[in-house]
Amino acid sequence: MGLRIGLDVGGTNVDAVIVNEGEIIEKVKIPIEDKDLSGPVWTALSKLIKKISKDRLTHINLSTTIATNAIVENKLEPVGMIIESGPGIDPSYFACGEENFFLSGYIDHRGIEVKAFDENEVYKAKEAFLRKEIKLCGVVTKFSVRNPVHEVKVEKLLNNEFQFISLGHKLSGKLNFPRRVHTTYLNSAIYPPFKRFYEGIKKALERERIYAEVNILKADGGTMKLEKVLEFPVYTILSGPAASILGALALVRPNEDGILMDIGGTTTDISFVADGTPLLEPFGIEIERYKSLVRSLYSFSIGLGGDSKVQIINGKIKIGPEREGPPKALGGPSPTPSDALITLGVLNFGNKTQAIEGIKELAQKLNLEVKVCAELIVKEMVTSIKKEVEETLKRINNKPVTTIKELLHGKKIKPTFVSAIGGPAKAMAPFLEKEFGIPCYVPEYYEVANAFGAALARKTIEINLFANTADGILTIPELGIHERISKKLTLEDAQERALKLLKEWAISQGIAEDELQCEISESSSFNIVRGFYTCGKNIRIKAQIKPGLRFSLGGNKNA
Repeated sequence: MGLRIGLDVGGTNVDAVIVNEGEIIEKVKIPIEDKDLSGPVWTALSKLIKKISKDRLTHINLSTTIATNAIVENKLEPVGMIIESGPGIDPSYFACGEENFFLSGYIDHRGIEVKAFDENEVYKAKEAFLRKEIKLCGVVTKFSVRNPVHEVKVEKLLNNEFQFISLGHKLSGKLNFPRRVHTTYLNSAIYPPFKRFYEGIKKALERERIYAEVNILKADGGTMKLEKVLEFPVYTILSGPAASILGALALVRPNEDGILMDIGGTTTDISFVADGTPLLEPFGIEIERYKSLVRSLYSFSIGLGGDSKVQIINGKIKIGPEREGPPKALGGPSPTPSDALITLGVLNFGNKTQAIEGIKELAQKLNLEVKVCAELIVKEMVTSIKKEVEETLKRINNKPVTTIKELLHGKKIKPTFVSAIGGPAKAMAPFLEKEFGIPCYVPEYYEVANAFGAALARKTIEINLFANTADGILTIPELGIHERISKKLTLEDAQERALKLLKEWAISQGIAEDELQCEISESSSFNIVRGFYTCGKNIRIKAQIKPGLRFSLGGNKNA
């Protein structure tokens, strides 16, 4: 078994590890000092590679904030959208691009073309995009997952004159049209920064003659090859929080309900496990104002971290969400929770005198002793975290709980532990334990747990099969399959076909056969009635490779 490198590109640092058979054998942490992430990523790689023989390295897995940051910071590139919504809906409701054009054609819910669109509408859109120097496009037609013919035709009419074109039916087989529009838009809007990141990594690897397979961690906790994700950069939204979850699971294998917490420099990422299994976003990620179809492990972020700015407003302590730089202990401009922890003697880095001076400035405004002020800062941080956790748990427990394994009807999550990772985790554990009233575990290698989770993530892909036996049509959007079938096709036949095609596709993506865990995650069949007679069945199936870990820390394969 070869060596694996895992890298987590966060908002503050790049964490990296070398893993051998589920064990960490080397680790590094490199600060991010500018917007060019390829530099610190390569620095981390080069430091690790000095410790090993290159020919032993088989995989490099990255988790990245590229897509998430572009969306959150509203640094999205202009996109020209061509949308076909069909009758009965105001098409302007779906507008999300720099320029939006709406086609007059329509494919119905059966995948049948009711009306062809006017090609002149596409030429008009194309001219407008080129005139405004828009280089990115998104094409979405309603029910394209049943029949993508209109999207495919529009792409041909655009005639390769754009840098990147996203087609809605390729991104998801789910039927939610508004979410598919947003997913298509985001996929194109984040392509340029992701491509720059991709090219920087590729050049560095080629220069050093490293030929290991390079993968990117997706939001659902699985990985895809770097080249493949270049076509689907939207899948990497919330890649970092997914690495947090997998890292915590890899280092602590709970069989109970619990809270997983990654305390970073800028934010704290929170997620939950039900009976030891991560929760899943069943409909897709919602980020900023965009509701997508991107399958994701459930997590949320709080604007509180070790480097968050602490200030006194109206006689009260306020922490974050701003991060103005490193802590005072490292020469930063503002006192932070890390400075408070250093002042209390539970965290040890940088210049302790500078940290104390920063907290002293705040203490004087509150007429408190320095130590008391430091304790109140930490108390305020853990109290704020607990409040967010409790409010989120109420929302989760008010509906069926979905995990990566199953839908748990009637399940109420009642955490029995906290698992904390990230730089300040060990120092904050006693305060978290006291505030939550349950044990707080800090695993070994807690400071690089994200990178460990990325290193051991299993590849995860899915396909959606739609079959209409009345019309004799079968469609699998992800594989570009749209073909004639026998009217005698059964649900069992379709399930068997889906699993077979998924397995073949997975192997073509470089997934080892002994690592495959294929399953049918959704399956339904209902009669199609025309007049007074049943003339066929509508079959819908989702087959997937389950996300998870190849090893836990103890070397348990497929944990």
